[in-house]
Order: sequence, then structure tokens, then C-alpha cells
Amino acid sequence: MANFGLDMNRVRLYWILQILGWGSFAFVNVFFASLSEGISIIQAWAFVALAAYYLLSTHAFRHVVKSYDWFKLGIFRLLVQAILALLSLAVVNVFAQILINVAFGTLNPTQDFRALVIAVNLFVSFLYYAFWFLLYFLFHFLDNYNNSLKYEAKINEIRLNHLKSQLNPHFIFNALNSVRALVDEDPDKAKTAITRISNMLRFSLMMDKKQVIDFADELATVKDYLALESIRFEERLEVIYQIEEEAYSYKIPPMMLQTIVENAIKHGISNLVKGGLIEIKCREGLSEELYIQVRNSGYLNPKSPKAKREDGSGHGLENTKQRLQLLYGDRASFRIFNSGNQFVITEIKIPKQRVTLD
Repeated sequence: MANFGLDMNRVRLYWILQILGWGSFAFVNVFFASLSEGISIIQAWAFVALAAYYLLSTHAFRHVVKSYDWFKLGIFRLLVQAILALLSLAVVNVFAQILINVAFGTLNPTQDFRALVIAVNLFVSFLYYAFWFLLYFLFHFLDNYNNSLKYEAKINEIRLNHLKSQLNPHFIFNALNSVRALVDEDPDKAKTAITRISNMLRFSLMMDKKQVIDFADELATVKDYLALESIRFEERLEVIYQIEEEAYSYKIPPMMLQTIVENAIKHGISNLVKGGLIEIKCREGLSEELYIQVRNSGYLNPKSPKAKREDGSGHGLENTKQRLQLLYGDRASFRIFNSGNQFVITEIKIPKQRVTLD
């Protein structure tokens, strides 16, 4: 709901600036026209209609820019497309001015159809649209930069929390005890376990500030983690992977799947005397989005304080939700819910290669 409120505030600010900006345009034109030659009420309304056209046309231009992710283009291509679009808007605006003057009976053919007048109107319209686009670009840049700072704060927080969890004495104690028990019983398995511990610690220490990483790298870390937990829980933990081949073509935020799986172990499996199941499913949707689903034994009681932490308000899952919002906006989704009385499902949807931060 916080993200929804933030989006609503951004939309409200956009419309306030649009109305104030083009409203001021109409006021200034009416004011100076009245000083120079005096104008009638009808002529004043013609200026208001022109301002309304500017508002609607710039809003339509904004829709095109957002729909086709213009700000993801290279600088040269962006400049070319922007100039062509601004010229097109200016040309259409000249015709719109003629139609507005015809509608309000203010058209002066001998004056308004002169080549010089049309050229001036075309140039001025281009300048107005170019100034609007520059302001919109700067607003987008500053907003995107602010989101980048927020994202860096979140990724640093989750990196620190993950490093703490991996270097946590309790985790190290359990892992080393599991390896010690295997040294005499199964030396080869003990060596493999040590390698898995080494992989996880290396990943925690060396994970850089990438916004997204290959799905295969994240999954490898999760498998190392679950393999170690399988040694500790023995037959009490069953792990099932159902990974479609298409999933490996995606990139996901680092430590995202790991955080969900750790949450499933901590709040699900470890609280059950007989242990339980963790099932990881990954599939591609119809519109090139990745669906990640982690199903674990347990029950989520929304009324308990513990469940309130599990359902997303705890640091790990809440951080995951916020990172998804910063990276993908409304194109990603996160939810956690009960499946009957025996399982909890955490589900994430991620679009393919479409992050909002540069």
C-alpha cells in the first residue's frame, strides 16, 4: 500500500504541474495580448483552448515515451526520436491553432496564413514542446537517481544481513557439526559439504553491487544452502526442484530467492517436529515474465506477531518487496499465503530484462 500511495502522489504531482504550467501559459498569453491590443472574451477562451491542447498533446507524448521506454534508449537514438517527435507535435500544433481559431471565429486568413507567421508559430510550438520534454526528462532523471540511491541502500542492507546470517555462529556451528559427523562416516560427502560452505561464504563476501544476477548463479547458492540444511535435518527435510529451462535466461535480484528459502527453513521446517518439504518451482509466463514459487511445510497465522513478520513486514521479505518495486515497479509482484493448512507459498513475478534503474 505504501508503494501504491507513492505512485498516486507521483501521478498527482504530475497533473498539478501540468495544469499549473499550461494554465500559466494561457494566463500569460491573455495578459500580454490584453496589454498590447486588447482582446475579447472569445479570444481569451481561444488561448485557454490552445493551452488545453498543449496539455493533452504533451500527456499523449508522455504516454508514448513511457510505453516504449524511451529513456532506456542510447543517447543518440533518444535525441533523434525526440527531435522527430517534437517536430511532428509542432506541425500538428500549427494545424490545431488554425482549427481553434476557426472554431472561435478568430481566424484572420490574410494574416494567419502568411508563410512567415506559420514558420514563427511552428518554431515557437517546437520550443514549447522541447522545453516541456527537457523538464520531463530532468524530472525522470532525478526520480530515477533517487530510486537508485534507495536501491543501493536496500541492496547494502540485504547484503549485510545475508553476510551476518552466513557468518552467524549458530549457522557455522550447525554446518561444522554436520561436516564433523561426516568426516569418518563419509569423507567424500564431508569434502563436498565443506566446498558448499566455502561457495556460500565466497558468494556472501564477493557479491558486488549488481542490480540483477543470472538466475543460475542465484539457484546454485540456494542449492548449496539447502544441501547443507539437508545434512542437518537429514530425513526431516525434503527438497524438490521444478525449474523450467526458460528460467535460466532470466536475471533476478541477488539474494532474493535465497532470502525466501531461508525464511521457509527458519519459520517453517525448523518449527515442525517431523520436518517437511521445500519445493522450488520456476516457470516462464505467457508475457515473458518469470514466476518463482517456493512452497514449504508450515502454516502462516496472520493474527500472530510472528506471522506478521513472515508475511512481508520482517526485514528479509519486506526488503525483497521494496527491491522489486524499485527495480520493476508494477511489472513485478510479491505475495505470501497459505495453501490449505499444511503449506505456505511465497510467489514472485519478475519481468524479463526490464529494470527501471540505470
